[in-house]
Amino acid sequence: MANGRSGAARAIALVGPNGSGKTSLMEALLHAAGAIERRGLVDMGNSVGDASPEARARGQSVELNVGRYDFMGDRYALIDCPGGVEFAGEADAALAAVDLALVVIDPDPAHAALMQPVLKQLETLGIPRALFINKIDTAHGRIRDLLSALQPASAVPLVARQIPIWDSERVTGFIDLGLERAFVYRQGKPSEQIDIPAPLADREAEARFHMLEQLADHDDVLLEQLLSDLVPERDLVFGDLVRETREGLIVPVFFGSAINGFGVRRLLKALRHDTPEPAAAAARIGAAGDSAYVFKVSHAGQAGKLSYARVMAGRIGDGAELLRPSGERARAGGLFAVQGAATTKVAGAATGEIVAIAKVTAARPGDLLSADGEARAATGVPPQRPPVYAIAITTQERKDDVRLSEALAKLVDEDPSVEMTHDAESHQTLLKGQGETQLRVLLDRLKRRYGVAVDVARPKVGYRESIRRPAANVRGRHKKQSGGHGQFGDVVINIRPEARGQGFGFAERITGGAVPKQWIPAVEMGVKDALERGPLGFPVVDVAVELVDGSYHSVDSSELAFRTAGRLAATDGLKACDSYVLEPIDRLEIFAPQSATSKITSAVSSRRGQVLGFDARDGWPGWDRVEVYLPQSERQDLIAELRALSQGLATFTFAFDHMAELSGRQAEQVVQTARVAA
Repeated sequence: MANGRSGAARAIALVGPNGSGKTSLMEALLHAAGAIERRGLVDMGNSVGDASPEARARGQSVELNVGRYDFMGDRYALIDCPGGVEFAGEADAALAAVDLALVVIDPDPAHAALMQPVLKQLETLGIPRALFINKIDTAHGRIRDLLSALQPASAVPLVARQIPIWDSERVTGFIDLGLERAFVYRQGKPSEQIDIPAPLADREAEARFHMLEQLADHDDVLLEQLLSDLVPERDLVFGDLVRETREGLIVPVFFGSAINGFGVRRLLKALRHDTPEPAAAAARIGAAGDSAYVFKVSHAGQAGKLSYARVMAGRIGDGAELLRPSGERARAGGLFAVQGAATTKVAGAATGEIVAIAKVTAARPGDLLSADGEARAATGVPPQRPPVYAIAITTQERKDDVRLSEALAKLVDEDPSVEMTHDAESHQTLLKGQGETQLRVLLDRLKRRYGVAVDVARPKVGYRESIRRPAANVRGRHKKQSGGHGQFGDVVINIRPEARGQGFGFAERITGGAVPKQWIPAVEMGVKDALERGPLGFPVVDVAVELVDGSYHSVDSSELAFRTAGRLAATDGLKACDSYVLEPIDRLEIFAPQSATSKITSAVSSRRGQVLGFDARDGWPGWDRVEVYLPQSERQDLIAELRALSQGLATFTFAFDHMAELSGRQAEQVVQTARVAA
């Protein structure tokens, strides 16, 4: 075990906001390590990552990308996670199984707030992390100011491992505070070591001492040496950097430029030392024995369903019998090493390696597959993100109706943050997810892979109607004679409004057998039939109906006849009860930075919402939790407005709360729309 390492492959996730350059950094790391001969460019569409047509059409990552490389005798896997908030659910399952997360950000302090959700999730999952400030050649301010802006987003200290060398307001190199050596960047080549520039000697000494002070918070030996004005040995310093990074006590900070290859080789060496062994990640998710953790599934290509998995312990071979957490058995129909969109068949995979496993059809992201005969469930996996946006879809050609459900099921299987449901009341097929762009990407895949084109509409709102006034002694008579046995049913009912939320009530006070008891349930069913669509065009709620009289025919009366009579009576009676529209009201919890709270409450009010109150968000410094009531009809595109007001950071959860009267012009428009649709 050279250098104290087990030789197991290690996995590193690249995370960070959209546009920070994660995919370019993966390309630079792969090229610097010799895994690819030529470094591609995202803008040119020839990078290892973002290879799908949907990603290239939008110029951003819309799914996970996997790469691998060898460096100085060690094996590594990179998982490039989408930065857009709508696609963050793609990364949730993957993050649980990596050894270290490399957080990528650009050098603009104004973007510091974008890091808080990313860092908070990593802290919650207990994942060690490092920070890489990309695009350093475009920086216009001091790195220490950027770190000061970033520090509130991190629960542990950000420890600068480097300071920049400036030349004519451009960063041209760096001083490594651990090595106490200076380097200048060279385009397309390794950095060149130089003497520490004399004007930077004092700054280097100050920055290095601050780094040592941060490390000494977790090392009494180092603290004692600093208090005694002793110079710590380099091995002690590097040992603390490695240990404290692996234990999540600090976040080391590096910088460079992925596009130009600046600082990438130094980053490779740091990752080699700082990234923990797979045993720590295996312990977090409860993996043991011969097991692999599934973090992504794909139905593209000729191989059928592929389950992208990391071997957490032991070894998985081609053809191995695998157990899902439920105990269901499946056989690995082939193992493939992954490099972007390219796959290579392999005979097996050892601890730490990432492979795509074919034909495990029931596997889902978050599954732990066991090859030692003992079923296990993964622990510490983030919960599924609740949807915040929905669309209704219909096929453009009726012949595609059958294929639609099967194709959508496969696409939804690939992304746990997307749901497909069928609304029985509106007869709409609904896709629910994290935003419009995410669902548009899914529909693009639907057309490209399966040839199914769809039209998109807004989901229908579940309006209801109720009544203000009662109606007494309303008669419904159904009489039909067509030779032989006819049909006869005759009922008299009273209708009255009930309190909001009481629903439907039915009672009878028949005397003298005016309506035989065996047909009274049919009358109730007929009334319910009428309530399915009231005078305004919506289901009627919060009413009570009482059957008070009627008559029957000894030959022609039947269950059907009395059901029809009940429906006719209720339909006629409701017309005299002064109906009004009810709209569903949701209760929302909105989470956003405090700087956006006032704008968000104004946006809610403009949507006819009611702000119930707000408070600081637990565990999120600088964030608020706002509780509101909002009409369901106003929630459809709310997420887009909230994100526009908060640098893309705000989100919400919701649940139906109650029905409320809708009046005035809005009610008239709703009724008119329903009549046109009918």
